Amino acid sequence: MRIALHSTLRPGAVDDYLREHARVPDDLRALFDRAGIRDWTIWRSGDRLFHLVECDDFDHAMRIIRADDADRRWQDHIGRFVEGFLGPDGDEGYVPMEKVWRLEEQRAEPVIDMGLD
Repeated sequence: MRIALHSTLRPGAVDDYLREHARVPDDLRALFDRAGIRDWTIWRSGDRLFHLVECDDFDHAMRIIRADDADRRWQDHIGRFVEGFLGPDGDEGYVPMEKVWRLEEQRAEPVIDMGLD
């Protein structure tokens, strides 16, 4: 499963956030392994961050992560630079973004003439 998340940085926090993510703490990386997170990629555009999380079950993984001291320490630390997470409609929350389209999925479907010529 692939989950996309969106968060924003606090004003002036870009350089600090990038520095802190050059290498996350080993106990946090190990926690992601235990929670079944196979990969977590973050892209930045201005003060906006876009996360792609690859795991078997996002809700299960987040229950494990949120219950662990390694995550609490990381959130306390990195929270100085992050304004917050936003759901697909802009509401605050650690809610996955809505998937709109994926090329790989369309390739698996039969070709349909949309009449757009």
